[in-house]
Amino acid sequence: MPAKSLLLTGGSGFIGRHFCRSAIRSGISVTLLTRNVTAAASVVPETVRLCASLEDIDADTHFDTVVNLAGEPLGDGRWSAARKGKFFTSRVDFTEALVDFFSRRNTPPKQVISGSAIGYYGPGTEPVNESSTATEGFSHTLCHRWEVAASGFERLGSRVCYLRTGIVLGELGALARMLPAFRLGLGGPMGDGEQYMSWIHRDDMVALIKHCIDHPTLSGPVNATAPAPVSNRHFSRELGRALRRPAALPMPAVMARLLFGEMADELLLQGQCVLPEALLATDFRFQYPELGIALEALLDKNS
Repeated sequence: MPAKSLLLTGGSGFIGRHFCRSAIRSGISVTLLTRNVTAAASVVPETVRLCASLEDIDADTHFDTVVNLAGEPLGDGRWSAARKGKFFTSRVDFTEALVDFFSRRNTPPKQVISGSAIGYYGPGTEPVNESSTATEGFSHTLCHRWEVAASGFERLGSRVCYLRTGIVLGELGALARMLPAFRLGLGGPMGDGEQYMSWIHRDDMVALIKHCIDHPTLSGPVNATAPAPVSNRHFSRELGRALRRPAALPMPAVMARLLFGEMADELLLQGQCVLPEALLATDFRFQYPELGIALEALLDKNS
């Protein structure tokens, strides 16, 4: 069912702030749960209600939809034991707290769109869809436990979609971290460059969240990726072409591991070839189905 009143977490993040603006433009009443109200107020529309904790939400406030995007960013530094603990706390523990909050209210949300990631599948070169099996590893364990936590909403009677999100391209995130080197002509493939990158344009990411909300037959895992994943080598070549710069300077795997530690193997040197079959089966139309047009559009806007 279409959303009328929505509780959003992670709304001041890269994806969340764009979705928040889109929801407001659609006439949805949005309450944003955020640790930093002052920072959030600077990036979301002024009509959004900001809450610093669940306890700030009135007992008689009803939400028909929850969009749960909260989580400590994975790509902002080396994965120390402390940071890995924050990954679990900010995703698994927080989602369990959300379920507990709604279990104590008389009206659970009709639908919940909860974050996850394509790391759920583990590394591989064969195409995978929502029904594919996974390879064990840290990323799979994190995503699996995150989805298990969100499944508590199903026991409350909510329809739940688990967004297994790929690399979201936009003015922040992975693309923003790549651009300085590529603009100087110093970019290129990582490792052997054969690892797959399952990506999605920021605007398609926002649109598919709304699509999940509006389609009552859609539930369970949803791969939030464009239908044309590419190799890291192909991605580097397309980004260089869009910037009109050479992109042939590789970063050896050993250098990536020295710079990024465990994160290099989990996020940079291994990949997944992920296909969005659940979205395509419900007639979702990608505005940017191909990498070249996605990069051209983003770089034209941000140049």
